[in-house]
Amino acid sequence: MLLGLTGGGVDYARLAARRSQLQNAADAGVLAAGNYLKLAVSTSTAAKSIVVDTIQAQAVPRQESPYALRVDVADDKTSVAVTVDETVKLAFGGFVGVPTVKVAVRSKASVVGKMRLCLLTLDPLAAGAFELEKSAEVTALDCSLYSNSLSPRGMVGMDSAYARAQTICSSGGFDGARANFAPPPQTGCPPIQDPLKDRAPPLIGACSSIPSSANSSRETSGNLVDQSATLDPGTYCGGLHITKNASVTLRAGTYVMKDGPLIVDKNAAMAGTDVAFYFTGDRAGLVFDKKTTVSLSAPTTGPMAGLLMMEDRTVSDPVDPTTAVLGDVLSPIAPTPPPLAATRPMRTYRIISDNARTMLGTLYLPAGRVVIDASKPVSDQSAYTVIVAQQVNLYQGPNLYLNANYDSTSVPVPKGVGPLSGKLLLSQ
Repeated sequence: MLLGLTGGGVDYARLAARRSQLQNAADAGVLAAGNYLKLAVSTSTAAKSIVVDTIQAQAVPRQESPYALRVDVADDKTSVAVTVDETVKLAFGGFVGVPTVKVAVRSKASVVGKMRLCLLTLDPLAAGAFELEKSAEVTALDCSLYSNSLSPRGMVGMDSAYARAQTICSSGGFDGARANFAPPPQTGCPPIQDPLKDRAPPLIGACSSIPSSANSSRETSGNLVDQSATLDPGTYCGGLHITKNASVTLRAGTYVMKDGPLIVDKNAAMAGTDVAFYFTGDRAGLVFDKKTTVSLSAPTTGPMAGLLMMEDRTVSDPVDPTTAVLGDVLSPIAPTPPPLAATRPMRTYRIISDNARTMLGTLYLPAGRVVIDASKPVSDQSAYTVIVAQQVNLYQGPNLYLNANYDSTSVPVPKGVGPLSGKLLLSQ
């Protein structure tokens, strides 16, 4: 009798522990999949895989009694549920005619709204596709940060760098202390397709010229602006260089940087509302120097609506635009820090400016590397900012703000990165 009571107690404790382990794993699985479903570009197949992988990692199947999983994702992707059934062999139950007991747990996460994607790095394999060093910060409290890189170091947080978001997701892994990310990144997330891949580029017209009054030598062929001026939209062959103390106002429209970069350096300023930039050619790219002032808002209508920046999706032998202004002893610019790794050539879009506080709209740079090594906040006065790029790398001490105050602006958010917030409700 005593042996039976003791054995029964042992079996009960084992059953309770296993049930708890399976329930915790099921909860973790649907929560991970639910966070993924918040994204506008999510798929049911990928959500199911997240549930299975998470449960199997947290509650390893037993060879003698593997469990059965049933995962259901609602057709409208507003919920994900899982049932886990396992037949547990009892150590002492056979003595009383009960050799096994079935353990079943269930968990469901309901998605209330969907989360907006505010940063996506597209590089499929590179380490550091999303990287923060030194005291760099990213603040994206109402949206998600996502890296498609399958590298074990697809996301990297070093030193005292810090990223805050509603959700942080890496298709591979992350390298850095958990304190570098809040919340800690989910890993093994399925890569998501470029949400803006179907956006058509703007028309590229004949070469435009700057007004003669914009250059102190009256030379317009090089597109060098060193005097305050108002510029018109158009195709700037060889790029556009705004320098010295020039204060430039951009009229509404699309500015094409063809075979040359957009450079704003020294103490220059550039401002424009309802403007967009399109970059094409190996020599295209961007540099905003440290002492410059930049204030830009994307178009509200037309083919570039919601897009502040866009580029040609192909590049073969890109030239870093920083090289065009290296060696200036009066306004020195350090060379661009190299990426940790890369799987393809990338144009460089570098923001060093300590006064680039309004960059309202979406930066869609699928063949580009966004490098931010300013010392002060970037884009913090924008109603919203979205970045979709091959890589995003932050150095030094900037705080990149990716706000999501959609109701406070008439600039639309491009379809695919979505303006909806979301939260999860867990039930068992």
